[in-house]
Amino acid sequence: MDTTARAAAPTPAAPTLAEYARHSAYSDPGAHAPLLRAVAPDAAAVSAAACATIVHYRAGSPALADAQRADIDQRWLATILDTAVARRPGPLAAPRDLPQQVAGCCRDHTLFSLGVLREHGVPARSRIGFAGYFEPPFFHDHVVVEHWDAGGTGEDGRWVRWDPELSDDGSWGFDPRDLPTGPASPFPTAAEVWRAIRAGEADPASYGVAPELPELGGQDFVRGYVLLELAHRMRDEVLLWDVWGGTPDDVPGVAELWAQEVPDSGGERSPEPSSDELDALADDVAALLVAADAGDAAAEAALAERYAGRWAARGRVTTLSPTGRVGITDLRARTTRWADAPA
Repeated sequence: MDTTARAAAPTPAAPTLAEYARHSAYSDPGAHAPLLRAVAPDAAAVSAAACATIVHYRAGSPALADAQRADIDQRWLATILDTAVARRPGPLAAPRDLPQQVAGCCRDHTLFSLGVLREHGVPARSRIGFAGYFEPPFFHDHVVVEHWDAGGTGEDGRWVRWDPELSDDGSWGFDPRDLPTGPASPFPTAAEVWRAIRAGEADPASYGVAPELPELGGQDFVRGYVLLELAHRMRDEVLLWDVWGGTPDDVPGVAELWAQEVPDSGGERSPEPSSDELDALADDVAALLVAADAGDAAAEAALAERYAGRWAARGRVTTLSPTGRVGITDLRARTTRWADAPA
């Protein structure tokens, strides 16, 4: 019998302020770091540069070229900036014509903002939730920025939340550069919305992608966003249409695609969890996220533990693109096998 003592696996740790000030794999600009350093690290300048570089693929119904429609599945800031520079070299804050912009969404405006802030050494992270200010009373799925304001010296500061897509023209009824927080705020987090739904205090039908797309909204949709909120808090700023922790077998072609991508998955392709299991997970994670936002260090540590293993977006994920394509993305290799690609 082998009596050799085995070292215990290290306990996962929550990101520190120093880590939030460094690039993640997603926000790393690669060769484009000088372009980000040229943008001042204040919310107004960052927002202007983000909106000049990236156009929302759906809001306002922009007339996108065919090449731009594939932009929205670019997940790494370095490749987003590759595309932007190829279409028009020069400073990122300078205005661009629509064909020169990169098509993306709120997640990409936020990722761009994180890239600028982290390039300047400012702790920053993305927050997943629902915005009630675009088409009230509906709450659209949305991603915004938080940066750490030290408030003087040491860690005596706070996280300041702001929306890089909003103009600061005084028309919103709140400060878009310092959003109110909490479940009754203009931007409740996914965790706050989930807890309100479970308590019977919110109508699930009021939350989703758009009122005219009820299939992309509701209670199960919000539940999935709780896991997205956790991933982004752990500095894995995945696409909003990445799915992990189980295979969505109700989506045509997904099981076959996984069989091609990972014939012997070695456990990487987990079975789809039951609805009860996912509800319990969301209840637990949402409670910890809300507690962590209130300053509970033990909750922060518990979130890191929950994120380890099956619930971490590190490895292969299913990508359900708004373009209609279905793919399996290897986050380590940075490759995606799409269902319409040859095996």
